[in-house]
Amino acid sequence: MKTEDVEYHADGARLVGSLFVDDAKPGKRPGVLVAPEGGGLVELTKSIARRLAEAGYVAFAMDYYGDGKPLADRSTVMPRINAFMAEPDTIRARAAAALAVLAAQPQTDAARLAATGYCFGGTTVLELARSGADVKAVVGFHSGLATTRPAASGVVRAKILTCIGADDPIIPPDQRAAFEKEMTEAGVDWRMNIYGGAGHSFTNPGIAAFGMEGFAYHEASDKRSWRAMIDLFDEAFGSMGA
Repeated sequence: MKTEDVEYHADGARLVGSLFVDDAKPGKRPGVLVAPEGGGLVELTKSIARRLAEAGYVAFAMDYYGDGKPLADRSTVMPRINAFMAEPDTIRARAAAALAVLAAQPQTDAARLAATGYCFGGTTVLELARSGADVKAVVGFHSGLATTRPAASGVVRAKILTCIGADDPIIPPDQRAAFEKEMTEAGVDWRMNIYGGAGHSFTNPGIAAFGMEGFAYHEASDKRSWRAMIDLFDEAFGSMGA
């Protein structure tokens, strides 16, 4: 497995993402951009990118905040996220720059790109899709669905999947309904999976350590949502046998 830190620049920031490629597998293959939770590029995000590389994709885990470092002080996370969401062009620019890094890799088939993200990372890749980025599929896990810049009709190129816990306190039914309306009116090929018994951050095995109500790992939903993502990638790219 080839692992490499890659420096790139966007929105006035020096960013450093983590690239994963299985060099034992020959030829070009689809690329998947991986956007982390709101705290930034942590080991969990890198492990997800590695898992995607092992499944046969080129995977690039993006950086939000600079130098490839997550935010050390959790009290600063929400102000940074709120600033990104108030002006979506900022996070769209950082995601687009990361996507360009992924597309430029010699092992990447640049005609077959996707993006996936977790929590705010899911929000990030949805914003990337709303921008009209040339991606075939976008998957958000327990991702915020609201935006200040709704998708315009005909702009979104990607097939969209969102995986949401039925008991998620951050993404209530009215937000899900608004997203459904937005996607439908914009003519998007979209789907939403709702997982019974799951709350927020249901894919994060370490989330209980933060002691936040409504945030919990849910193993069954974690496994089911991963399979749903791979199914969408197979649909968008042709089966990888992953």
